[in-house]
Amino acid sequence: MSRYTMAFFRVLASLFVLTNFVLADCECGYSITTAAGNQRYIFTDLLESDFVHLDITDGTQSYGEYGWAAQNFNMTSEVARGPYGESFSPQNAMSNNIDNDRVFTGSGTKGGDAGLNLVVKSEIEDDLVTGADVSTTDTHFYHGTFRAGIKVTDVPGTCSAFFWYMNDTQEIDIEFLSSEFDRDNNTFPVNLVLQSQESRDAGFDASKTTDFQKFNLPFDPTTDFHEYRIDFLPDRVLFYADDEMLAEMNGTGVPSTSGNLQVSHWSNGNSGWSQGPPKSDAVTTISYVKAYFNSSLESRQDDYKTRCKDPSAPTAICAIPEYNSTFFFSNVDNMTPNQTTYHKSNAERTRQQWPCLFAVILTTSAWIVGL
Repeated sequence: MSRYTMAFFRVLASLFVLTNFVLADCECGYSITTAAGNQRYIFTDLLESDFVHLDITDGTQSYGEYGWAAQNFNMTSEVARGPYGESFSPQNAMSNNIDNDRVFTGSGTKGGDAGLNLVVKSEIEDDLVTGADVSTTDTHFYHGTFRAGIKVTDVPGTCSAFFWYMNDTQEIDIEFLSSEFDRDNNTFPVNLVLQSQESRDAGFDASKTTDFQKFNLPFDPTTDFHEYRIDFLPDRVLFYADDEMLAEMNGTGVPSTSGNLQVSHWSNGNSGWSQGPPKSDAVTTISYVKAYFNSSLESRQDDYKTRCKDPSAPTAICAIPEYNSTFFFSNVDNMTPNQTTYHKSNAERTRQQWPCLFAVILTTSAWIVGL
């Protein structure tokens, strides 16, 4: 074997090591350090949905093409536990995008706030109040940190919610009741809830349980977007607003299974909760949802083990930025491939990484042959 051939194979071997150990940043996950206890947690997977620029309601798309789907179902007044039933219609979830990828605030092409608009109609149809619910089509979101940018309606008589859900006794809620807002007294409550067996035993009145807290926000949630965050950890749940921790719950209501993520906006006239229905159409807007989590899917766990070769490498684990509405890992170059980002540009970048790598190999081999 000539020295040129030997050199060629040495380069190929080096590149093989490169592809297996330093392919991209964040190969070993995404980390947070909790405000309570200063503990570090690492999550293996991500979902990032920039609703200011991502249209998930385009009728030409397949169901859940970008990981989300507007729901279509009715609930009787008895099931909804109010004087009116609820109707969730895909027509009430409307993507209102900004064409410029570098602009994240302002009006969308349809007017009004850019983002995913969730509408509750004032008109009652067949004793049903029409609202909107959009959920992830996968239910493998286990422990993780889940964040949403939300501007809440100022029309009284609705409930706006960002929540993690498996069933009615395994649920983590952040809920806004617009009838509770009082500008004169500077009172803007947010309701933090773990729906559990305890709440079921209380007739699903979570306010009678230990896993319910009402917190008065230091800002008006109807005038601008703010980030609301759930840290679902193995032994507790932490709630945040704009990166300030609001509450910690660590009782028996902490879920023990995986679930999905949902954003919703509804009313059923229940005097003890949503009140309403609203006297005019009400709109709550979602600008993004970011989820960094451990998947319950064995295939995703195997993928993580395959790609995470050296957790101690400088860029193997990426710290999740504090409240930053415009930062998405899926918009950054050299991010780890094989992630569920549901982001067009990231998918295109991921497909380009391997051709670029092989181009390096071919260029190197041509240089060696030409010696």
